[in-house]
Amino acid sequence: MLDVHTQAPDFTLPDKDGNPVRLSDFRGKKVILYFYPKDNTPGCTRQACAFAAGYEEFAKLGAVVIGVSRDSAASHQKFAQKHSLPFLLLSDPELSVIQAYGVWQEKKMYGKVSMGVVRSTYIIDEEGVIEKVMPKVKPDTNAAEILDYLRSR
Repeated sequence: MLDVHTQAPDFTLPDKDGNPVRLSDFRGKKVILYFYPKDNTPGCTRQACAFAAGYEEFAKLGAVVIGVSRDSAASHQKFAQKHSLPFLLLSDPELSVIQAYGVWQEKKMYGKVSMGVVRSTYIIDEEGVIEKVMPKVKPDTNAAEILDYLRSR
């Protein structure tokens, strides 16, 4: 995982419609960059729906929400449509950004060890510097914790 006060690695990834999105396009705004394992799984759906429920509040606080997973743009499109997700979902099947942000890690489930995306969130400030690192977040509380954090600033 990357450290607080370091420059967030810039990247370009396709959104759900295949359009290229650059992190640096959001300079001047706070960016909530969250990494999640897979579209349409129970935890990831709850997390995405919580971000969607808080979307207007994030916008009022000057923050942009961006979700990143290995899923394809087509998968993201179906996921966003099915759950009315108003924020950006970016596709990283090559793991370039997932690895750059240190969220591709060894995971243990039911005694089995495998590599995968560890659900994590970065808050990036208006200058592109990492302000807060949230490793191994819980899908049900992540969005609310970030809103609380932003309101307290």
